[in-house]
Amino acid sequence: MEPIAIMVRVRMFTLPGLAATLLSTAAVAQQPRPTAPATPAAAAPAAVPPAPLADGYVLGTGDVVEVSVLGRAEFAARVQVQADGTIQLPYLRSVPAANMTVLQLRDDIRKRLQAGGFYTDPVVAVTVATYTSRYVTVLGQVSQPGLVPVDRAYRVSEILARVGGAQASAADAIQLRRADGSTLSLPIATIASGGPDQDPYVTPGDKLFLPEAPIFYISGAINGQGAYKVDREMTVRKALARAGGVTDRGSDKKVKVFRNGQEVKIGLDEPIMGGDSIKVGERFF
Repeated sequence: MEPIAIMVRVRMFTLPGLAATLLSTAAVAQQPRPTAPATPAAAAPAAVPPAPLADGYVLGTGDVVEVSVLGRAEFAARVQVQADGTIQLPYLRSVPAANMTVLQLRDDIRKRLQAGGFYTDPVVAVTVATYTSRYVTVLGQVSQPGLVPVDRAYRVSEILARVGGAQASAADAIQLRRADGSTLSLPIATIASGGPDQDPYVTPGDKLFLPEAPIFYISGAINGQGAYKVDREMTVRKALARAGGVTDRGSDKKVKVFRNGQEVKIGLDEPIMGGDSIKVGERFF
């Protein structure tokens, strides 16, 4: 019997609405890196991609693969990984697929076809038609929140790019909650412009949450009365500048800050908090 080449045709599936755009904050200046060397235990998760994804996508329940044999219409199948972790193929019937990489499944199918005497030296290729079982959840102030399939090792910045980046109302740090319950707070400016050690890999089951930024309110003798986002290390002086500075009649010596309805005595170079209300008074002359 002549050797038959086996080909698998795959169409990659992506969730609707996922945009492959760059982070809107990519131009923000890079934050200084710590001068103290990181310990091996702390650096490993950020610098080394998860082992299963590094070697290829790991199949799971719900994933769909397309299998066909060149010139053999009887060996053409679009199959889904069942709850028991198997796929159903012509001749071979039930074949284990869950928790195997695409390359491992390819090699296994090839061996089974040879062992069964169906083909003497088949050339097998396996890829995925629909990614379903492994994904990262992205919520909060991003352009397209939802589920993001992870068919390889992705960094946080890449996941943010796939959901359209951060909205203008977003805070300046995103929360990464691992499947094991651990949590990281990652400044967006740092992951956008920093090195690999500041932009960790995600793993299936992780959740990314970008909260809405806290805001402060400013009124009185200021050029831009209204509400503004509280940026990292925002002080009273920076808040005045953000609002356009005091008017010709205003005075930075007559600035009052109210927190939870009560006036607080803080200097111009002291930090403000979300919900603070700033009132700028006028000069006497």
